[in-house]
Amino acid sequence: MALNDDTASSSTESAGGIAGALTAITTASSSIKNAWESSGGSTALSNIQANLPQGTQDYISDAKSKIFNRKQLRSPTVFFGIGEEKPFYFERVPSLITERLKHNISFFYLNYILITGILFCLTLLISPSAIIGIGLLGFAWMAVIRATAEGSMRVKGITITQKQASIAMAGLSVLVLIWLLSHIFWWTLSTSGFLTGVHCLLRDASMHKDEEDKVVMQGDLSLNEEESSFLNDANATELA
Repeated sequence: MALNDDTASSSTESAGGIAGALTAITTASSSIKNAWESSGGSTALSNIQANLPQGTQDYISDAKSKIFNRKQLRSPTVFFGIGEEKPFYFERVPSLITERLKHNISFFYLNYILITGILFCLTLLISPSAIIGIGLLGFAWMAVIRATAEGSMRVKGITITQKQASIAMAGLSVLVLIWLLSHIFWWTLSTSGFLTGVHCLLRDASMHKDEEDKVVMQGDLSLNEEESSFLNDANATELA
């Protein structure tokens, strides 16, 4: 009974720790977002984008729609080759290995990005120092927002506007996050690189190469008497 009580207690503590981590991350992200909007950062970014040449804007928009197109995310059945006769095997011919790597990278790239993102989030949740640091950073943002709620604050006789405080906090946040998340970033990058590299090397997705070249035919096929009789005659000839 005591063992069961200890197990239940540890499970409760773990659940509470994860809930606290999620709360800290949510608080930090919402605080940074509010400060970013109040400082006019989103407006400045919109102005920069609006001043870009129309051709550049169209190119960026087209690239974003192509790269992050939902249709490019392959299903688990396709990703793991479920139902295929031999979805994974090691190719020994160098030219075929190169061709496979190129095809898998272009075909599964969005799945590889998703795997990297999931690994990053999972690693973040089991890193107490990063969670505590992000939580403290969120509280720092809240303190700055409250101190500059009236538009400015005074520090040792110096007046600091909300915009200046937000810019300074944004720079400090970048440095803190780089310091906190550097080991998580490199661990995630190495782990996801290994997993996606193995998949990319061994997954034989050659049967999906022509998938993007498929043309969906829609509409009714209307044939006159002459065309219909011609097709019927051709079919009769082939059968004979």
